[in-house]
Amino acid sequence: MPRSPLLASLGLLVVLFANARADEPGDMQSLLAHPVLDQAAAILQLRTYCDQGVAPVPAFESAEQWRAEAQRLRDKVLDEVVFRGEAAKWREGTPKIEWLGEIPCGPGYRIKRLRFEALPGLWIPALLYEPEHLSGKVPAVLNVNGHAPEGKAYNPKQVRCVHMARNGMLALNLEWVGMGQLHTRDFDHERMPQIDLCGTSGLAVFYLNMSRAIDVLLSLENTDPERVAMTGLSGGAWQTIILSSLDTRVKLSVPVAGYSSFHTRAWHDRDLGDSEQAPNDLASICDYATMTAMVAPRPLLLVYNSIDNCCFQSGYALPLLLDAGLPAYRVMNRSHAIRWHVNDVPGTHNYERDNRKALYRMLRDFFLGPDSKFSVVEDAADNEIKTPEQLAVELPADNASFHSLAVDLAKDLPRDKSLPAGADDLAAWQAPRREALRKIVRATDAVAEAEMVGKAQKVAANGDAQKVGPAVTYWKIKVGHWTVPAVELVAGEPEKTAIVVADAGRAKAADQAARLLKEGYRVVAIDPLMIGEARPEDGFLFYRFALHVASTGGRSLGFQAEQLAATAAWLRERTDNAPVNLVAVGPRTSTSALVAAALAPDAIAQVELHDAFGSLKEVLDRNATTGDMPELFCFGLLESFDVPQIAALVAPRPVVFSAASDRAKKDLAPLADLYRALESDCKPLP
Repeated sequence: MPRSPLLASLGLLVVLFANARADEPGDMQSLLAHPVLDQAAAILQLRTYCDQGVAPVPAFESAEQWRAEAQRLRDKVLDEVVFRGEAAKWREGTPKIEWLGEIPCGPGYRIKRLRFEALPGLWIPALLYEPEHLSGKVPAVLNVNGHAPEGKAYNPKQVRCVHMARNGMLALNLEWVGMGQLHTRDFDHERMPQIDLCGTSGLAVFYLNMSRAIDVLLSLENTDPERVAMTGLSGGAWQTIILSSLDTRVKLSVPVAGYSSFHTRAWHDRDLGDSEQAPNDLASICDYATMTAMVAPRPLLLVYNSIDNCCFQSGYALPLLLDAGLPAYRVMNRSHAIRWHVNDVPGTHNYERDNRKALYRMLRDFFLGPDSKFSVVEDAADNEIKTPEQLAVELPADNASFHSLAVDLAKDLPRDKSLPAGADDLAAWQAPRREALRKIVRATDAVAEAEMVGKAQKVAANGDAQKVGPAVTYWKIKVGHWTVPAVELVAGEPEKTAIVVADAGRAKAADQAARLLKEGYRVVAIDPLMIGEARPEDGFLFYRFALHVASTGGRSLGFQAEQLAATAAWLRERTDNAPVNLVAVGPRTSTSALVAAALAPDAIAQVELHDAFGSLKEVLDRNATTGDMPELFCFGLLESFDVPQIAALVAPRPVVFSAASDRAKKDLAPLADLYRALESDCKPLP
């Protein structure tokens, strides 16, 4: 097939290969699919990596030491996790608040509709429940919710807001992004990392959603700033501990069945949580157990359920939190201010009457005094529960979302789109950018240690192996913490080697393996981290463990690139420095192969990419989630590099884009110009 005129020249090729198959393609696929790495072993490596990467609870000997350490951690988490990139600008100023009328209700309280701007272009709907007769300064409670599609209309949440307002408190019922009125495709929590890809913290959207709500409460004439509380169930409990630990304006905190230590999460799959609960680098800086201690000396009630059918069961979730929290409260002489409550009836994932009574007792004891007439027995009637439609708050038609924010951020990225003009400035251009890429993907110069775990060869009835199939060797390749399963195929005496990877796992690269064998290559098909055998089969665990790898400071993309580069170096050493090419099938492995070649110029001779992206912006065009391609949400990658810039780090070695889309050809046009200028140095595929 003729090549595209745009990219017809030189080392950068866009071609369509015919499907070269072995005589028995089913045999090739079965050879590649032969088990090498046990699934349980792959998951164990993920668990131990995520467990070992959690920052320890800091040691302290005095109240002064702990206050100083807690403040240091607040500043570090806010600056290095929550408000990275453009999010630092989002936190400036005060929110716009718009009041949109009352909802008929009562007796004894009223409900006011409002919306506020959490960050430019993103409006959050909310409801303020207030006493019918309001005077003086009163307690105010921020009520958040978790993964309840009803959002602010969730029945137990309505009941407690009514009860608090009827008993003299202000209760703000907040909508959570992705739920209730914000329950949209573009607000799916697994699209939050689209913002991370652009070098801005997606976590900031969640954080500003709740911190601006505190701003709203404090703007009210009757709010007592010394009696501001926060509470929520499940994801609402996660919000509660995040904000309470980092924002000391929250004076009393009651998280209900919604968070555990990162250590706990590594071993209890149901606790792994969505993308916001394992944001980039948080676990490497501050564990959730440490955040428990950071609430001290303010009152804290930890509520858990004994047979929780969702997550965070009291038996395993509570101990590590108390181990961290109790010493901080003791050293501050506030042991009475940390409490815990375990619900047995119903004991499932709930914020029902028993758990709400525990909340009311906490509010009474610390905000009103033990002699207060505030009742822990609710008086809300069933007919006071409103429908989602009755509680709806008007929102702008163009309200922002995770996806729209990411698309807007990506418009001018990468910040430096330049490419070298030619051979004269190539090395000077590459050197600093290669180190910048290494830093972004968190890659190291890892060394591969290979263990042969089996051999096979199909032999004809007359014993002639050469006429039947390749010799097969199965390897476990240790690269740093990780084990990479590999299948080596050899026919004859090859003088060159190709490493083959595929998004769907090495077995799905059978066509490419067969073609390369016919072309005289030694073929080594591997599954790097999160691919094939090296990924959990359970889709839930697959992307959630990828999130936790990033939270503990690693990057899946960097680990994949490390593994490819280390395997290439090992193969060069054992084959008398024969050239090693990378062949990748799919956008995920194509990206990691390109990064590997960029970072390992001495180990990798050439890159051949099938169905690769021509731009990382295709991740946003597809509106992809972490469940689709977790490694491509590497924090800040698009801010500094797009595919042409990464590929330019491979030059003058050939980069072949096979079966590239029209979009990719357009995006790669500047790269083609570079390769034209490097014509004498390029060696295209035969």
